[in-house]
Amino acid sequence: MGETQFGVRHAIGAPVAKTRLAEQAVVCIPPRSAKFTLAEWKLSNDLRARNTDDQQQLADRILGESQRIREETAERSDILKSTADRRIEERIGDVEFNKNELQIQRTEIYRELEALSVYKTRVLDCLKSLESNALNICRKCLMLRDGRVGIDLVVDEVESALQQEITTILGGQSLLKRSLEQLNEQMRRLRSTRYLLDRDLQYKQGAIDIDQSCLAMKPTDLSLAIYEGYTSLDPASISADEYNAYSANNIKMAAREVNSSRPIKVFVDTLLKQVIDDLWCAYNKCNHEFNERIKETKLAKAKLEDMHRETTQKIADMQNNIFQLQKALADKEGHIGLAHKRLGKRAQRVGAELVRDAPGQALYYECEMLRHSAEQLQQMLHEANASLRYLLQTQIQLEEDINVKMNTLKIDEVDCMTLRATMDYHAY
Repeated sequence: MGETQFGVRHAIGAPVAKTRLAEQAVVCIPPRSAKFTLAEWKLSNDLRARNTDDQQQLADRILGESQRIREETAERSDILKSTADRRIEERIGDVEFNKNELQIQRTEIYRELEALSVYKTRVLDCLKSLESNALNICRKCLMLRDGRVGIDLVVDEVESALQQEITTILGGQSLLKRSLEQLNEQMRRLRSTRYLLDRDLQYKQGAIDIDQSCLAMKPTDLSLAIYEGYTSLDPASISADEYNAYSANNIKMAAREVNSSRPIKVFVDTLLKQVIDDLWCAYNKCNHEFNERIKETKLAKAKLEDMHRETTQKIADMQNNIFQLQKALADKEGHIGLAHKRLGKRAQRVGAELVRDAPGQALYYECEMLRHSAEQLQQMLHEANASLRYLLQTQIQLEEDINVKMNTLKIDEVDCMTLRATMDYHAY
């Protein structure tokens, strides 16, 4: 620096030399290395020592603070991890408790569904039996009884009892169908509740699996990575109270549906018993009317058979009577011919001998009486023939009535009662 200043001063103070130098070639000489004073050297060393000491002290403080921060953060991390682990374990326990409660309700729902399925099967069996057995038999009995002929085709107590039994069966079917609708609706509600419980259990099991996997993680795992995204790492928007209320609501809903299905089972039991009792009552009443009608028909048939036997006997007697009358008429013809012949012979007397004497009067009286007797016999023969015709007609009518009664007995006693013997209203 001094040289530079000196060189500048020399150039300023020697204008003549400037001209002389300008005329000469300029040669650049590098400046010599800087030199410092001893004071500057000491000051520099002191500064370096103080700076080094300050940096070492700062490093010591940083090392100590770093050690403290490392220990504090390590302890805090352990505490935070332990706290998080404990919270996760508590959460797993809470979820497990709710899950167990849901599983209990789910088991109850399965039991109720199985029970309602049994009740549904009972109702369906009863409906099927009423439709395919009892109702068809009653209608077939009515159709068979339409096959009665003549005077036996009557609207009697049996027909009224059959109609009443059909009405009872149809009423029982209506009640059973409505109970079946209630069963189906309750089963649908139980299945819907079971679906909600299954979904909730699935979610809870997934949450338990996630929390257990989180609990099993360690800071030294190789699969760890720091999240660099922008969305929140905790997207949960449901509060704990809302969560507890949701689980409690599912449990209450399941318990309510289970409790709602029990009165339906009691109702179905009562209904089945009532329907079966009503059907048995109608069945027994109808059978009683059938038996009474069969007894009446048998009595009428027996009476007709007795009348037929008596009529047959009367016909035989009347035929014998007609034969006797005809024989009597034939005998009277001989007597009449004899009397007429005698009168004719005595009419051939001549002269005073043609007198009205006692023999002549007797023969005349005999002819009149024989004529009257023949007329009586002829009248009786006419009446006997008419009576025979009426008896024969009555016999035919009695035989027709007996056949009618036999047809009625076959329909009521054989066909209908045999069909009704297959009716069975057992406890469904």
